Amino acid sequence: MSSHETDLLSTLKWTSDGLIPAIVQDAESHEVLMMAWMNVEALRQTLATGQTHFYSRSRRAAWHKGGTSGHVQHVESVQIDCDADVVLIKARQVGGACHEGYHSCFFRRLNPDGTLEIIDSPVFEKTSVYGTQPEAHSPTGRSE
Repeated sequence: MSSHETDLLSTLKWTSDGLIPAIVQDAESHEVLMMAWMNVEALRQTLATGQTHFYSRSRRAAWHKGGTSGHVQHVESVQIDCDADVVLIKARQVGGACHEGYHSCFFRRLNPDGTLEIIDSPVFEKTSVYGTQPEAHSPTGRSE
């Protein structure tokens, strides 16, 4: 581990369970693609490989984004917020970021009347990637 990596890891404000929220943003369009949690190892793997890695709280396991689907995220930059308690990753998304088949996990808008409206089109068919039971393929209990 380099001294820069040690400095970064000690600067970050991890939750009591050793996690930090990570927001992934499209490097070109600036669209927010997803939010997931990272532990120290996931952040190290992300920095070492140049692809995003996360930690599933529900399964208590690390996961590589795109490990099942092939829809990886190539990291362009990593930024830390002013409080050092959130990581922002700017990435180039291959395929869709959302396990539901959309480019972004934020494909629904809350309308003034309280209803949710789907505002995007899927970029892949989730059953063709994950089969009929996608939960079995996801480190979060959902498909990646």
